Amino acid sequence: MSSDPRVALRDVTPADADLLDAWATDGERSAFNDFGVPYQPVPREVVERGPLRNERNGMLVVQLVATGEPIGTVSWHRVDYGPNAESLAWNVGIELRSEWRGQGLGSEAQRLLARYLFETTGVNRVEASTDVENVAEQRALEKAGFVREGVARGAQYRQGRFHDIVTYAVLRGEV
Repeated sequence: MSSDPRVALRDVTPADADLLDAWATDGERSAFNDFGVPYQPVPREVVERGPLRNERNGMLVVQLVATGEPIGTVSWHRVDYGPNAESLAWNVGIELRSEWRGQGLGSEAQRLLARYLFETTGVNRVEASTDVENVAEQRALEKAGFVREGVARGAQYRQGRFHDIVTYAVLRGEV
């Protein structure tokens, strides 16, 4: 990978709401991200008030540095491994448009997201999980600096059956 960044992350703006809604309903969603749950449109009033991020979750747009074109999103949600604040972690996800997959852009975006979360929050751990059959995402996470930790059997229900997922994580100071 070149040292020049090819993607950047930015907050979702009101101008993005229609685009994100169109992406979510155009049939291009990866089967690994399709949970069969009815789509909830981007909440315009929330986007108008400020960024789509809070103490529980968030979303950023992935865009090409060269053109500013949006190519997908990254998101995160809170995971608690104990009752104290020090046991908080973030679980991250990504969804790139199909024409931008397989080019290393997802790895770059996930590395940027982990750095962003370490810089803006006190967590020690950022993790991601993916279907055991999603080899491309496993490679992307490894390229982004995440370490494979293990398999959670039957942890995810999708497409009418339970799926095993692989968990990856990166710790503060590792990216």
